[in-house]
Amino acid sequence: MMEERKLVANNRKAYHDYEILERYEAGMALTGAEVKSIREGKIQLRDGYALIRKGEAFLMNCHISPYSHEGDAGHDATRSRKLLLHKHQIKRLMGKTAEKGLTLIPLSVYFLRGKAKVELGLGRGRKTVDRREAKRKKAVEREIRTAIKRGRAS
Repeated sequence: MMEERKLVANNRKAYHDYEILERYEAGMALTGAEVKSIREGKIQLRDGYALIRKGEAFLMNCHISPYSHEGDAGHDATRSRKLLLHKHQIKRLMGKTAEKGLTLIPLSVYFLRGKAKVELGLGRGRKTVDRREAKRKKAVEREIRTAIKRGRAS
């Protein structure tokens, strides 16, 4: 039985700017108002990234808008939020991010069994030439798929 994921936000720019090598699922330490705001879809991952400091993982620069029904004392929209990962995952990621050019990027945010989760990608930044090549490759694959579909239809 497959668990139902309720996707809230997707970081499509990450797939454009980075070559994703590995993926990790992490929980997030959030306030109640932040969870409600995420349920409303008011989260932006575009400029976000994850850091590992003193054996703990943090989600940085990820914008969660204040909850619409919250009073004046709203939360800081871009505060750093602790990520909940296993110790062995954090150690592995510490070693990997120490390597040249590898970064932790939030790929998507979703709810799984009522808990807010973030999918992190360990990625290597793409240069402009690599981006063009990836775009070209995608276009060729799309053309091949459509040609196959047309071949079956006729």
